[in-house]
Amino acid sequence: MKSRNQSVDMTQGVIWKQLAYFALPLFLGNLCQQLYNTADSVIVGKFVGKDALAAVSSSGNLIFMMTGFFMGLFVGAGVIISRYFGAKCYDRLEAAVHTDLAFAMVCGVLLTLVGIFLTPQILVWMRTPEDVLPQSIQYFRLYFMGSLFMIVYNACMGILQAVGDSRSPLRYLIISSITNVTLDLIFVGALKWGVNGAAIATVVSQMVSAVLCFRKLMQADGPYRLVPKRIRFELPMLKQIMAQGIPSGVQNSIIAIANVVVQSNINTFGSDAMAGCGSYAKVEGFVFLPITSFAMALTTFTGQNLGAGQYDRAKRGARVGFTCSTLLAELIGLTLLLVAPYAIALFNDDPAVIAIGVRQTRTEALFYFALAFAHSISAVMRGAGRAKMPMYTMLVCWCVIRVTYITLALKVWPDITTIFWAYPITWCLSCVVFLLYYLKADWVHSFQKVQ
Repeated sequence: MKSRNQSVDMTQGVIWKQLAYFALPLFLGNLCQQLYNTADSVIVGKFVGKDALAAVSSSGNLIFMMTGFFMGLFVGAGVIISRYFGAKCYDRLEAAVHTDLAFAMVCGVLLTLVGIFLTPQILVWMRTPEDVLPQSIQYFRLYFMGSLFMIVYNACMGILQAVGDSRSPLRYLIISSITNVTLDLIFVGALKWGVNGAAIATVVSQMVSAVLCFRKLMQADGPYRLVPKRIRFELPMLKQIMAQGIPSGVQNSIIAIANVVVQSNINTFGSDAMAGCGSYAKVEGFVFLPITSFAMALTTFTGQNLGAGQYDRAKRGARVGFTCSTLLAELIGLTLLLVAPYAIALFNDDPAVIAIGVRQTRTEALFYFALAFAHSISAVMRGAGRAKMPMYTMLVCWCVIRVTYITLALKVWPDITTIFWAYPITWCLSCVVFLLYYLKADWVHSFQKVQ
């Protein structure tokens, strides 16, 4: 049931159609976002060179480590908002929206300061090679100057998605993606600003998407309309948001910290390894977008239906999501195996870089089904208000076990492929834990127990 504001009530209708209708714009929007993130790597790699590509390509893990906690916090806000929207409790919905935006603004300022001042030390801890370090510092510092826009946009986008509107963020991401690619070509290709130009282009594009999304909420005529003068903290609502958001934020952070450890080990193999693994990460980011989009749809679907007391419908939606995401992920993995050399070459045509990227692809791609299953169950649990469960699972499987494996295994098999195997092993372990919890726990009544 669709309103003028393009919000969607996911508590009624055919489940697979609702999920597909909601997930498709999410996929296209994520694709646009990935495009403008990737534009930095492609254009820098072609116009500046391999060292500059390594500086930008290695940015993913550090950026996610710095932003992941704050982004996870707003997952909590989305769960609360989807719950109240499904229950048609509009006074609480309004309070959640304005508290969410107040919180986003504070987090944006904090992340800007942390990013600017701590970036050099973190890059040193990551054992970034000396020939790449100066450009990496320049890129990161400029990138984090746009933290306020990035976080405000993600908060606004989360609000719209929580009420079932996945189409408005898509439009804004298309605009910001075009802006980013255009500015990349101007700043890096024409003006020769190097990694600085790539960072500035990204910040400007984030500002554009944040302003558009903020304006959309101000113009909404539904219960989630944003009124700037009402942006303030309501402490009981902030407590709810934090209770749901902190576990997701911690989960993001521990995964990111583990990946930073992985990246630091990759860095010891040199700039070819950094560029090759960075190129693979970009490819994986693209091909896995349908799965992450399904997971985001499952979180909103679960939150709305449990808020409305539609427990059986929430269970059926979870099963549909698990089936679709795992089958699609494995099809994607098989396809990627066939086109791996061409996909990696899009970012850099150096044979050494391509060889490393292809080797990582052939190690991990066949296990995409496990990654998809883990993401899907994690999404359902977050939508059900059980955010602590994915946090603990990721802490043990994707952080402690992954780091321990790499630390010990590299001493026995000092080859970069040893690092690549850390991902399939920990994905499969987490799947076992998630499946047991899903089958045994009473996750559908989480909101009732909180009340």
